[in-house]
Amino acid sequence: MDSSGVPSPWAWSHSFYCTALTAGPLGSLLVTATSLGYFKSDMDDNPEFREESLGDEAFDTVNSSIVSGESIRFFVNVNLEVQPSKSDIETATGGCVLLHTSRKYLKLKNFKEEIRAHRDLDGFLAQASIILNETATSLDDVLRTMLNRFAQDPNHAEPNCDLDLLMAKLFTDAGAPMEGKVHLLSDTIQGVTATVRGVQYQQSWLCIICTMKALQKRHVCISRLVRPQNWGENSCEVRFVILVLAPPKMKSTKTATEVARTFATMFSDITFRQKLLKTRTEEEFKEALVHQRQLLTMTVPRAKGHSMSSLHTHRHSQPPKWKDFVPFGKGISEDIMRRFPVYPLDFTDGIIGKGKAIGKYITTTLFLYFACLLPTIAFGSLNDENTNGAIDVQKTIAGQSIGGLLYALFSGQPLVILLTTAPLAIYIQVIRVICDDYNLDFNSFYAWTGLWNSFFLALYAFFNLSLVMNLFKRSTEEIIALFISITFVLDAVKGMVKIFWKYYYGHHYTKRTSSLASLLSISTSPNTSFHAALNTSLLASPIELATASSPNTTHSGQATAVLSLLIMLGTLWLGYTLYQFKKSPYLHPRVREILSDCALPIAVLSSSLISSCGFQDIEMSKFRYNPSENLFEMAQIHSLSLEAIGSAMGLGFLLSLLFFIEQNLVAALVNAPENRLVKGTAYHWDLLLLAIINTGLSLFGLPWIHAAYPHSPLHVRALALVEERVENGHIYETIVNVKETRLTSLGASVLVGLSLLLLPFPLQWIPKPVLYGLFLYIALTSLDGNQLFSRVALLLKEQTSYPPTHYVRRVPQRKIHYFTGLQVLQLLLLCAFGMSSLPYMKMIFPLIMIAMIPIRYNLLPRIIEAKYLDVMDAEHRP
Repeated sequence: MDSSGVPSPWAWSHSFYCTALTAGPLGSLLVTATSLGYFKSDMDDNPEFREESLGDEAFDTVNSSIVSGESIRFFVNVNLEVQPSKSDIETATGGCVLLHTSRKYLKLKNFKEEIRAHRDLDGFLAQASIILNETATSLDDVLRTMLNRFAQDPNHAEPNCDLDLLMAKLFTDAGAPMEGKVHLLSDTIQGVTATVRGVQYQQSWLCIICTMKALQKRHVCISRLVRPQNWGENSCEVRFVILVLAPPKMKSTKTATEVARTFATMFSDITFRQKLLKTRTEEEFKEALVHQRQLLTMTVPRAKGHSMSSLHTHRHSQPPKWKDFVPFGKGISEDIMRRFPVYPLDFTDGIIGKGKAIGKYITTTLFLYFACLLPTIAFGSLNDENTNGAIDVQKTIAGQSIGGLLYALFSGQPLVILLTTAPLAIYIQVIRVICDDYNLDFNSFYAWTGLWNSFFLALYAFFNLSLVMNLFKRSTEEIIALFISITFVLDAVKGMVKIFWKYYYGHHYTKRTSSLASLLSISTSPNTSFHAALNTSLLASPIELATASSPNTTHSGQATAVLSLLIMLGTLWLGYTLYQFKKSPYLHPRVREILSDCALPIAVLSSSLISSCGFQDIEMSKFRYNPSENLFEMAQIHSLSLEAIGSAMGLGFLLSLLFFIEQNLVAALVNAPENRLVKGTAYHWDLLLLAIINTGLSLFGLPWIHAAYPHSPLHVRALALVEERVENGHIYETIVNVKETRLTSLGASVLVGLSLLLLPFPLQWIPKPVLYGLFLYIALTSLDGNQLFSRVALLLKEQTSYPPTHYVRRVPQRKIHYFTGLQVLQLLLLCAFGMSSLPYMKMIFPLIMIAMIPIRYNLLPRIIEAKYLDVMDAEHRP
């Protein structure tokens, strides 16, 4: 029987399990902990887990003299490395060989969440290989009996597997020279318990693992010995041996390690082992296994120190109630109290003290400058075209600079970036059409629409309506985010198709008139229709003015089209290659980081220089630019009638819905738990600040701005310290911390304002294919971390290549694909409205996004169990 007492209640409720050191035959000199893993559990004080009389199993732990109390997290893997022995070496070393030991953390199997645990046990019960009352005394004999059981059982037949070779693979001396044979198990799991005296090994059970290419499927065999066997230190009282065999190439949740983890978790319970000793038949043995699974399903083991606070997300667990909206201005006051104490740190972090990041601030500022300036120019050119010069490129750049400066200085979440977007350009065009049809002053009607929009936004902020965004689950956010990324790609593709249609095939478009019919070809979905900004508002080049019948024109047009395609793809390739360069082994790490952070500026400048200077004979289109006579002119808001002001209120309300959803949605993506931001959120205050900023922009005829995707998440990524980790052969990037600063957005806004001095040249040297490449680059980099995109990619992968994410472990594969398919259907619904040619469908696009809330809460739970939906809406936790 075991020689030591039962672990203390503290040690038991916080038990630690790791791979144990096992030995070969009795009397082996080296006892080395081998292979699989360290466990840590937190079992409830269930009376099922405690019995007053535990019989022989009550004392199955022995103090270990080779590990200290501090060394409780370890995973042991033994590899024998020997060189052919020569007489002189033998004389010098005395026959010594090298033994390599590695240790790694391994968690207890969570039977409540990890569905694979139940399937592992079901598979074993269906084809159970159980040996009761084994009389062999040596480990080799016990294992050979278990392997023979596999060979004789038709359910476990392996025609291509050599049992002798498989037997040899279980030990470290497989393939070793005769002089270096040290007979130790190569890969095992054994439980340990941490106590004040050190580490106590669970002596009564041993789990042995082996992978072999000749195996075709997984096998599990459990052998119960008639009497305890002494197989060396830390394996002195072995009563149970679990043997797990599997092919090396398996799905991450089906590997030999995962199967062994399932049974090791079950056998780590001393009460369960006591029950197994009392069973008389295989059926009773199986019933004990099923009962233990039920207990583990009710009792969820948790690692010590893994508190629920570490699992919280940026969402409330419960939907908001009506009383949450009643305290007037409560959300704003809480945001200010939360963020004001750390306001000075927003200017000093990374500049003063430890952890300076001045270089990263400079590169991030340059990235933001180009990422904000180029879309601003595109939409400014589009607004100039649609409003007959009332809102032009100069005003768009000025509004972007002023609004960005104010938001960077006073916002509660300065990592959020404000931009004017495609839907805002469409609203501006709608206002212009209404003013032309009803003979209204454009500046006054535009100002009133913006004032009503700001009024509703202020109401939303004071009545804490941002709490409604808590109803948006991660899956809903990622549908909208992926939709925006798709529109970036479609805009670039459509623009390039138009270039080829115009230049390569010699077709020309006529200028659209400013009427309501002109809206039929313009999209109003968030951040869409960049091609409208780039194809309807460009100066006509000499190629366009020539006749299509001229041979020289045809040749020159074809050259323009081909060069445009090459410039677009070259911008994408150079930008994304540099963005990924930090993962390459070339150059110094600091140089790689700088090149990665400056990927976008380098790509834009390089492509612009190549197209403008390297191919001077080929004309490229330039942006339309008309300098403003008066940059800041306040609107005469008193000139409109009450009826016109009432009409502006309707447009302002629809506009406020778009602002409300976009602002809060982007802020939620910025504050996602995986970004590890620590200074707190300020949804309500930022919404009020957005209303104040757009009030001023409306009065002076400058274009509106709101939070932009994917610029804001990319801003967070640029300021993040990212580390790579490997989990089951898959590489993951984890954000360690983020420099939460205002300096980068401040610097970018100042540079955007100074760009007014660069008009018309050299900014007009940037051709539109470069901007198309920019949009592709933004779309591609925004896919990082999008769970929906990752799960769509699973449909194209074999199961052995599935990453070991939390949802792969905890959700059945079929449910994962069902959920992905339902998300794709919602994505298609967004595309149907957001990319529709009917303007009225696009005007209600914000309502479609709101309609996704009842779909998630009422429809999806009828198809997929709520517990699986919650898992797939959670962030990844290894």
